[in-house]
Amino acid sequence: MLLDILAFPVLGPIKGIAWIGEQILERADFQQNDRESLEKQLLALQLSFDLGDISEEDFETQEEELLLALQALETEDDQ
Repeated sequence: MLLDILAFPVLGPIKGIAWIGEQILERADFQQNDRESLEKQLLALQLSFDLGDISEEDFETQEEELLLALQALETEDDQ
């Protein structure tokens, strides 16, 4: 603990930058997983529609929701 206190002026900023980097990577990974999940849901929805498991009205409603969610992710990435 004494070593941590003495090394803080040097290691503190380095640890802070490392923590920020980890947070950015976690957010990017989460967004990527989110995008992949939405794309898989969209493909599953298309397959269900093609097999006749859901009506055209249900398909269009769910497809619109998924596409809007994907668009929202892309908008967040642009900012």
